[in-house]
Amino acid sequence: MAPDTNTIDAFVKLGKYLTDFCDKCYSNNPEVDQELKEIIARAGHHNGWFTEDNILFSLKQWGDLLTEENIKDWLGNYSFNKDSKPKTVGIIMAGNIPLVGFHDFLSVLLSGNKVLAKLSSNDKVLLPYLSNYLIEQEPSLVDKIEFVDEKLENFDAVIATGSNNTSRYFEYYFGKKPNIIRKNRNSVAVLTGKESEEELKALGEDIFRYYGLGCRNVSKIFVPKNYDFDALFNALFHYKDIINQHKYANNYDYNKAVYLMSEFKILDNGFLILKEDEALTSPISVLFYSFYDDESGLRNKLQEMDEQIQCVVSGGAKENEVNFGATQKPSLSDYADGIDTMKFLLNL
Repeated sequence: MAPDTNTIDAFVKLGKYLTDFCDKCYSNNPEVDQELKEIIARAGHHNGWFTEDNILFSLKQWGDLLTEENIKDWLGNYSFNKDSKPKTVGIIMAGNIPLVGFHDFLSVLLSGNKVLAKLSSNDKVLLPYLSNYLIEQEPSLVDKIEFVDEKLENFDAVIATGSNNTSRYFEYYFGKKPNIIRKNRNSVAVLTGKESEEELKALGEDIFRYYGLGCRNVSKIFVPKNYDFDALFNALFHYKDIINQHKYANNYDYNKAVYLMSEFKILDNGFLILKEDEALTSPISVLFYSFYDDESGLRNKLQEMDEQIQCVVSGGAKENEVNFGATQKPSLSDYADGIDTMKFLLNL
C-alpha cells in the first residue's frame, strides 16, 4: 500500500482548482466557476456561521497546501508497506468550521485506505462537492469514498471528532476498534506587553477567524501583571465589522447582558468582551484573560495543560508554538491534538 500517484495527482489538481477559484473570487473575475459559487451559497444557507469570506479562506488554505511539493514532502516522512490491504476508515466529522474534517479525509485516501464518512449536519455541502471533483480527476476514487447519513457500519478503524461529551459515546461505541477520538481543545496566546501593533492585529485573525469557533482559535490570552489593554484594543479595532454578523452580534449582546447582570468586571470595546477567567473555553464574542508573574512559570503551567490546548501563540514563537496570525494556516504535518493521523493509518 504505497501512495498512489494518481490519487496524489487528483489532490494536486484540486489544489490548483481551488487556488484559481479563490483568486478569481477575490479579483471579482466574471469567469469564476458558478457551480462552486452556488455550493458556497448553499453551505451558508445551511449554516449561518459559514460566510462566503470564511469558506473562501478555508478553500484558499487548502489550495495553498495541495501542491505536489507539499504533499510529497509530507508523505516522505513515512514508510508505506506495499503489501498491506486497504482498510475502511470511518470518519465522524465535526462541523464547527468549513471543511474541518478535510485533513482526515485526505490522510485516509493518501494512506491507501477507504473513506467512510459521516458528515456533520452543519457542514454537509462542501466536502461531497470536492469529492466529486476528485473522482472526475481519478475515477478509481469512486470506490474509495462513501458518505453515510446513518450510523457507521462495516469499518476497520475510526477517527471521530467531537466534544468532551460526545467523546464518551465515541469511546463506548468505537473503543473495540483502532481509533482516534478527539475532544474539546482551545488555543491560547502569551503576550508580554512588547508586541507591535502588527503582531496584535495578526492576533485578531487568530481570535476572530471563523468567529472563534475553531479549536485553533485563540479563546484565552495570558498577560503580565499591570498589562495595558489599550494597545490590544486599538489593534483589534480593525475587526470591528464582525459585529455586523447577526449571529455573532446576538452572542455578544447575550454575553454582555449576563456579565453585567452578574456584576462581573469586564472590558468591552463594542464588539469583543474581555473577562478575567481561569477557564480556557470562552463563549463566542468573549476573550478570557489571566495574569502571570513570570513567563517560564507560565510555560510550565501550559505544558501541564497540554491535553486541553491545541495551539500556543506567541510573538517569538518558541518550539511547538505558533506565530501571531498563523493558527488557521496549519501545514499538512500539523495534526489535530498532536496525534499523527498518517502514522495511525499506516499502522492499521
